[in-house]
Amino acid sequence: MSSPSRHHRASVYLLAVLAAAVTSCSHTGKSLPDDADRPPSILFILADDLGYGEVGCYGQTKIRTPNLDRLAAEGMRFTQHYSGSPVCASSRCVLLTGKHTGNAYVRDNHEVGGWGPNEPEGQLPLPEGTVTIGSLLQSAGYRTGCIGKWGLGGPESTGHPNRQGFDFYYGYLCQRVAHNYYPTHLWRNENKEILAGNEYFRAHQRFPEDANPEDPAEYERYSGEVYSQDPMAEEALRFIRENRDRPFFLFVPFLVPHVAIQVPQDSLDEYVGAFPETPYLGDKGYLPHPTPRAGYAAMITRMDREIGRMLDLLTELGLDEDTLVVFSSDNGPTFNGGTDSDFFNSAGPLRGMKTWLYEGGIRVPMVARWKGRIAPGSVTDHVSAFQDVLPTLAEVAGLDSPPDIDGISMMPTLLGKGRQRQHEWLYFEFHGRKSQAVRLGDWKGIRTGLAKNPNAPIELYDLSSDVAESTDIAGLHPDVVARISDIMATRTPSHLDKWNFAESP
Repeated sequence: MSSPSRHHRASVYLLAVLAAAVTSCSHTGKSLPDDADRPPSILFILADDLGYGEVGCYGQTKIRTPNLDRLAAEGMRFTQHYSGSPVCASSRCVLLTGKHTGNAYVRDNHEVGGWGPNEPEGQLPLPEGTVTIGSLLQSAGYRTGCIGKWGLGGPESTGHPNRQGFDFYYGYLCQRVAHNYYPTHLWRNENKEILAGNEYFRAHQRFPEDANPEDPAEYERYSGEVYSQDPMAEEALRFIRENRDRPFFLFVPFLVPHVAIQVPQDSLDEYVGAFPETPYLGDKGYLPHPTPRAGYAAMITRMDREIGRMLDLLTELGLDEDTLVVFSSDNGPTFNGGTDSDFFNSAGPLRGMKTWLYEGGIRVPMVARWKGRIAPGSVTDHVSAFQDVLPTLAEVAGLDSPPDIDGISMMPTLLGKGRQRQHEWLYFEFHGRKSQAVRLGDWKGIRTGLAKNPNAPIELYDLSSDVAESTDIAGLHPDVVARISDIMATRTPSHLDKWNFAESP
């Protein structure tokens, strides 16, 4: 909880913002007073399906990530940070609302349309009145923006980012549309923006049997003129420039490296010939690619390049010491669409990948930089998770957190000051595999198949000596298993029956 003086300062700043709004309609905030004590800006960048081991500072050797490595060298690297869920929508819900999946509104991916080009866009929308990081910071006078993949409500829904605390939005509202990096359109706030040269929607297609898989020209049908990451990166830079004179919160949930494997040729050229390759023909979902390993690596390096441009812009504008920058991933690495997580050691030493509650599915990289406040080159083993982001950013802004969240502020860890509260336990549930997991100190309990067997056995691992979760020692510690079972029972029922471990219809 923030101190009264910080809360008072944020309140004073909010009054100044409101007063300035009366005399100026400028969305850049340049009419605001020059307040040395104004809250810092926040840039939160989220990768999509980036594994624990896919960044250089976490041990990656094949994929180049110089700017993320620089971010870690200039800030703090977390070694025991967890996403909200092993899949996209539910993980983002935890991140934005501060509630773990046992209490969150969205607990898995849930579509409102099908895969055809004329289907309704979007996933299960957040309800009206949801308190998000965006709405919380917006109430404190921050200019708030979200640029990237949303997945928490489609057009005209209550979950649209403009209705969930974001003044500006640009990107994909729908996760299905985001399966193609050359979509027919993106959304600018409430308006559909057509991307000229991207002719039609295609998210999944196998390579034609009569085509030559060794001919790169045969794959041109799966691309277009506008690579969606590029205009989104430009919008992020524009947002920072236009709000340089006021506190801003910019949330950038990039698509990379979620499949399909697609990247412009200039980036692909950086890796062509670097690895042994077998063309991917679309037989495991998503779109084909002639050199999938090179394409995958190039996607990550291109994202890293865009992150570097954002960091350089903060330096150019003199905002380094006034901006907290955080980078993380929404879940572990994927296993389909031509990806090769074994080749890249994408999960590092961890077991499992996306959709699993083993460590590889939910332990993710996180680095944070705040020049002058966070010690450069620092590393922490503090156990944290996505639900901790909201209370942390609230404290950065000098605000109190909502009383009904599950997170704990990480500010003492980030700043190296004060007593860091610890989670007694972390809870996860995922309904695609009907599974639950609990982190209790160094113990990790997990069980699956709960729809068919509500009393499914709990596997138990000691992460202090077995981070790969290779040896189930549940039989040796019945008291720990019983405690984890009790924690699993504390979840609240979901409004959707299928998210209460019932059999899928």
